[in-house]
Amino acid sequence: MPDNPSFNRFSGKALLNSFFLIGIYCLWIGIFVGFRSDHIFLMCFCLSAYFLHPTTRRFITAFFIFVIYWVIYDSMRICPNYLVNPVHIRQPYDFEKSLFGISENGNVLTPNEFCKSHTHVVLDILAGIFYINWVPVPLMFALYLLIKDKINFLRFSYAFVFTNIVGFIIYYIYPAAPPWYVDQYGFDFDLNTPASTAGLSRFDDYFGISLFHSLYSKNANIFAAIPSLHAAYPIIVLYFGLRRRMGWMNVLFFIFLSGIWFAAVYSGHHYIIDLLIGAACAFISLFLFEYAFANPKVNNWFLNLAKRI
Repeated sequence: MPDNPSFNRFSGKALLNSFFLIGIYCLWIGIFVGFRSDHIFLMCFCLSAYFLHPTTRRFITAFFIFVIYWVIYDSMRICPNYLVNPVHIRQPYDFEKSLFGISENGNVLTPNEFCKSHTHVVLDILAGIFYINWVPVPLMFALYLLIKDKINFLRFSYAFVFTNIVGFIIYYIYPAAPPWYVDQYGFDFDLNTPASTAGLSRFDDYFGISLFHSLYSKNANIFAAIPSLHAAYPIIVLYFGLRRRMGWMNVLFFIFLSGIWFAAVYSGHHYIIDLLIGAACAFISLFLFEYAFANPKVNNWFLNLAKRI
């Protein structure tokens, strides 16, 4: 990485600013969200990375946008979307069935219902493997871009986070129950419903672990099926892979995209319509960022930021 004197010396101002941000974050979490062990880990990790070494300082500076994303997502606990607008339960189910219904034994099933009655251990394992990597793969790709192509790293990172923000806004405009909710609770709304691993529990059961159970126990909002950000992330990864002409890696990215989409439906976490709306969020975000980068002022801002990482 290029030498940058501001990253190679200990700065009292940097220390003061860092602890000011930590203080604000502590107040926010303490008053509104409630402290958990992962909050402590996040603060310790960020401070350690920033002051440990110039290389780790560049790393946390580059990835700080992802920290902001996590803080926003975690803060959605303060005001769940079901307090803002009514939760839609039957409407997505009926719409899914009207578009993608599958006839079997005289009944019309949603693809989720069809998959539930046609499970296989191999599909359970594949679904779990794909689904557990929905965030690690984009983060590893971001790390690759940080090393190889800082400008595209910034494009990718900010488009990724912006896509999430678009998705979060839709969560509040149109709260929607996932397919597993209909399967387990029907069409009546129950705000005390706990998060569920749904079909992914078969992966945990097969290996005798609680991987997905522990992950979904931290879910900030279960009535956020539309849009599916699981569908959006692989599209952003594939787009930037194609942008960099990464050859055979793009084949893997396409397999990753297909696997995530399959797992989302197979496991009962999303309807196909959720995936399509999630894809639309990704394409809209990518379009807006390409448009923004055409502005010289925006482009120069990112160029200056790239020099710091």
